[in-house]
Amino acid sequence: MRELPHTHHCFVCGESNAVGLKLRFTTDGRTVQTRFRLRAAHIGFRGIVHGGILTTVLDEIMVWACAVPTGRFAFCAELTVRFQNPVRPDDEIIATGELLANRKNRIFEAKAVLANSDGQPFAEATGKYLPIPKSDLTGMMTDLIGDTSWLRDGADSQPPA
Repeated sequence: MRELPHTHHCFVCGESNAVGLKLRFTTDGRTVQTRFRLRAAHIGFRGIVHGGILTTVLDEIMVWACAVPTGRFAFCAELTVRFQNPVRPDDEIIATGELLANRKNRIFEAKAVLANSDGQPFAEATGKYLPIPKSDLTGMMTDLIGDTSWLRDGADSQPPA
């Protein structure tokens, strides 16, 4: 598994975001994964992590799952989440995402799962993502930290191995 880049400011992976999750993602070239624990500050109902925080992580890992095989970042156009079991602060969470389909580089379809170390799912999601036009990427790319040589505006890029 190879570590993917992260950012300075993103809520999920930004190293300089004081209230962010500071997650790091890895890939085997096909799937993207991270392990993490959320804190009491992330609860909705007493003792249960807020579903919006979980949805945010599902979205983020699907963005990376689209980027790895295509070399392109994308914005979420549609997101469907199914919550299966409550997450409590300090539960270890394993998030996994993968690209299901690349529709002619116009729409990417992805799926993601949040589960515990025994594989019991907390939540799963599917999403449709629209590639970000190259003209909109310039400012975004300056926020990335790490090896971005594999990221390109096109489907001919080579994912990290």
